[in-house]
Amino acid sequence: MKTKGKVTGIIANLVTVEVDGPVAQNEICYIYRGETKLMAEVIKVTGKFAYVQVFESTRGLKVNDTVDFEGHMLEATLGPGLLSKNYDGLQHDLAKMDGVFLKAGDYTEALDYDVEWEFTPIAKVGDTVTAGDWLGEVPENWASHKIMVPFKLNGSYTLKSIVDKGNYKINQTIAVITDNDGKDIDVTMEQKWPVKMAITAFKNKPRPFKIMETGVRAIDTFNPIAEGGTGFIPGPFGCGKTVLQHAISKQAEADLIVMAACGERANEVVEIFAEFPHLDDPRTGRKLMERTTIIANTSNMPVAAREASVYTAMTIAEYYRAMGLKVLLLADSTSRWAQALREMSNRMEELPGPDAFPMDLPAVIANFYSRAGLVYLNNGETGSVTFMGTVSPAGGNLKEPVTESTKKAARCFYALSQQRADSKRYPAIDPMESYSKYLEYPEIMEYLNKTIDENWVDKVLKAKNIVQRGKEAYEQINILGDDGVPIEYHDRFWKAELIDFIILQQDAFDKIDSSCPLNRQKYMLEKVLSICEMNFKFEHFEDCSKFYKGGINSLRQMNYSVFESDEFNKYEKEIDTLLNERKAE
Repeated sequence: MKTKGKVTGIIANLVTVEVDGPVAQNEICYIYRGETKLMAEVIKVTGKFAYVQVFESTRGLKVNDTVDFEGHMLEATLGPGLLSKNYDGLQHDLAKMDGVFLKAGDYTEALDYDVEWEFTPIAKVGDTVTAGDWLGEVPENWASHKIMVPFKLNGSYTLKSIVDKGNYKINQTIAVITDNDGKDIDVTMEQKWPVKMAITAFKNKPRPFKIMETGVRAIDTFNPIAEGGTGFIPGPFGCGKTVLQHAISKQAEADLIVMAACGERANEVVEIFAEFPHLDDPRTGRKLMERTTIIANTSNMPVAAREASVYTAMTIAEYYRAMGLKVLLLADSTSRWAQALREMSNRMEELPGPDAFPMDLPAVIANFYSRAGLVYLNNGETGSVTFMGTVSPAGGNLKEPVTESTKKAARCFYALSQQRADSKRYPAIDPMESYSKYLEYPEIMEYLNKTIDENWVDKVLKAKNIVQRGKEAYEQINILGDDGVPIEYHDRFWKAELIDFIILQQDAFDKIDSSCPLNRQKYMLEKVLSICEMNFKFEHFEDCSKFYKGGINSLRQMNYSVFESDEFNKYEKEIDTLLNERKAE
């Protein structure tokens, strides 16, 4: 029998409920506001009182309103049909909702129960199976969607029966498995999983050992992210966080994209809805939306649903990882998620931490980031969830609690600089502030040296050193003036500019330069480093700047030309001629 309760207190979307039976932490309940049911989640239990956060506006709620507890946690519905969908933070299908504005209590099904899917069995009768094992597959857009033994089951089972190849609805039984006590369990294509629990239906989870190619030079060359790795992009408003995420989602070496718009401004979310269906996917030649799921939670939606949205997105990503797919999860922006945590913590009068955020904020963020990773499945296949979030620190302050807490959890840090954005140096990733801890992993170093170049990591560190020394020279020139420093300071500064303009900057709107494959990144870095190693003769600092500006112009034209084409080679010859004229004997 379900537990019932009645409302005894309301503070914004925090509601106190007196219950008549057992309730659990994170359990879902519905509060009746007249005929409308409002969804809520238990966040604290004290004696016979449960504190619940409501995922809707609580306007109109009254003391003594009825509450029904469901006996389960907030769950994601998993099955064929998740791709190409736009959901809210609670996985309600936005396309099925009527009107321009969302109505309180208007909940829709996550999947379509009328569509038939072409099922092909993989497992055979008599097979021993465990949670996450593949029973069959259905085609979903271009992907092969695996139908698995439900993740909630423990131990091993025997496959008693499985349907023949044919068309079935997701709620029809496609297999029957028997446990060790002889009890039969029906398996459908649909299953549910609590979003705040990690899916662990895999054999093991090693440290990441290979990089994920994104096509962005400032990431792949300078600070690569690993497949199954974690990274985050902090930066003030207007620095290009969203554009950078869109570029990565389009070009990254991932099978599927899950985008969580967590508390974003409505116009940015509308931009995603409007643009994604029209973007061509360079990997498949079809539309990018075909391999994308969007979880939309705008800043004017209820605050509590922001927290749910990132967990829903991660659960969907883990589900597809269990199919042996590479999933890229992008969350924009986790600052808004942290603000939702702060709001609920403050309403519950908990002890505040720095900037009034919860004391356990670092632990919550670290726990969430730890769900990403590359895994070996039970059948030996690999799958991965690579997570990249953005952080919007107030006033661009990278020392605030959310950025600092995320720094401890994420392995890659891509700091966007207001100064670089103002000077139109995009992507505005600061080469000195940013880092990738994966460059210190022996397995990643071995992978890079093996697949790109045997001294690749040394070359990257050398380029970083040139940029650092160029920055120091620039500061000296700024203080003492152009004539107040030796010409070698100008030379050092312009060599850093060479790396900045040719490697770190990239045109997201140019057909060729928008995505740079690794072999081309290798060629261009080696070309630029060879120039940086040369000595040139200059009479005056103006000669130095004129020479390097000419070189930068020709090298940029190489970036805009098809790799190794006649045009590309023409500009390379221009560079070589320019170098030979100025090279010191």
